[in-house]
Amino acid sequence: MSDVLERPGRWTRRLAPRGARSPWRQPLAVLGAVVLVVWLAVAALAPLLAPFDPLEQTPDRLAAPGGAHLLGTDSLGRDVLSRVIFGSRLSIPVAVALVVGCLVVGAVLGALAGYLGGWVDEVVMRVADMVLAFPTIILAMVVAAALGPSLINAVIAILLVNWPQYARVTRSLVLGATTREYVVAGRLLGAGPWTSLRRDILPNVAAPVLVLATLDVGSAILVLSGLSFLGLGTVPPTPEWGSMVADGVQQFDAWWIGTSAGLAILSVVVAVNFVGDALRDTLDPHTRSSVAGRAL
Repeated sequence: MSDVLERPGRWTRRLAPRGARSPWRQPLAVLGAVVLVVWLAVAALAPLLAPFDPLEQTPDRLAAPGGAHLLGTDSLGRDVLSRVIFGSRLSIPVAVALVVGCLVVGAVLGALAGYLGGWVDEVVMRVADMVLAFPTIILAMVVAAALGPSLINAVIAILLVNWPQYARVTRSLVLGATTREYVVAGRLLGAGPWTSLRRDILPNVAAPVLVLATLDVGSAILVLSGLSFLGLGTVPPTPEWGSMVADGVQQFDAWWIGTSAGLAILSVVVAVNFVGDALRDTLDPHTRSSVAGRAL
């Protein structure tokens, strides 16, 4: 009975259920976390780590890797290693900010739709259905092209096409949580609707949404890089991984230009997926049970 009447508003307990296996005991999760920490350190210390100014043009155009330029130079003589390092200061933080923005917008709209129901639910879900009816990258390209090529417009485009998945997940979780005993008990004890939503429901649906957000960071990097690759994102000469891959395609013989930026994107996306999978196995009871069953 105490478990029923307990108001589980403690995020730490609900985000780490009893008996959950620590994600940091999984080798791939540790590897992913190490890679992410390294990239975050590179982004923070970019002015100290970059051997050259990423915008500085030199006579050594399309120089192969080696010597002073460890990863070679591009068609304008700019050091590729320096541009990859400074590109991390743009690609990673912007992707994280994108996911946070989509999470906030989608979770708020989804929670309101699931908790209030009625016309609010219909309006939010029908708008989400219209957005989800189009492929994400295609719709993002259309919005970015209509707004014009720039980083801010690319961010707006991705935000407009990515929030519905968070809204649908949050709505379904809120619908399931509203009938739970501790929510009903809280309402009987005098908690108002907004207090119940904020204190009893949202903390208990946060774990799956946070796992989705963690896994979505990699997708945000890919979409942002894809828009920059198509000329709809970052405007040159700002160093960004997607635009560097586009430069490498234009200079196909200089394989090191696109390969360096592509490997940077690959490493971050794979690392984020490793960490996200480990968190999902830890926080999702259904996945955790299946993993435990396979281990036995």
